[in-house]
Amino acid sequence: MSRNPSSSQTKNTVYIAVFAAMIAAMGLLPPITLGIIPVPITLQTLGVMLAGALLGPWRGATSSLVVVVLAIAGLPLLSGGRGGLGVLLGPTGGYLVGWIFGSLVIGALFKYWVLRRTGNAARFATGLAAVVIGGIGVIYLFGVPWTSVVTGLDLRTSLIGSAAFLPGDVFKAVVTTLVALTVHRSYRGLMS
Repeated sequence: MSRNPSSSQTKNTVYIAVFAAMIAAMGLLPPITLGIIPVPITLQTLGVMLAGALLGPWRGATSSLVVVVLAIAGLPLLSGGRGGLGVLLGPTGGYLVGWIFGSLVIGALFKYWVLRRTGNAARFATGLAAVVIGGIGVIYLFGVPWTSVVTGLDLRTSLIGSAAFLPGDVFKAVVTTLVALTVHRSYRGLMS
């Protein structure tokens, strides 16, 4: 049985739009500023992680890309109602760019590694590793040096400051893994 390409394209567009809207909606919650580093804690990273883990690499990354592009264009989609070119050029710009690549990596790891594991424990362990690698490692890889350059902080201080986000981001990674594995168990064709 062959698939209708038009139907598949429509499905992809709907998934991308829904997850972009979800990431934007998570920005309605006010950010938490720590005062240590000029980057707030937001819930939107959870949406970025879920987009990759549920939609796969390309659709997940595209969902994040849509939010970042619309925010840069001026829509107040980021936590605290932020938007405009200034968010890209400010201390959080690297984290925003990291969202796109983080979703891509999480989606690729879920599609080609996590969902091929058998057994609940193996799937949870690999799923959590995938989300931590993409949702924390990759996003911080872009965000920490970017913050350092923009603020004039040395790289070590920027890295130490970003450690304040780790407990919340690890919690988001656990939630993402549990949600994604539950959804993939119930809806096996989501990444096809």
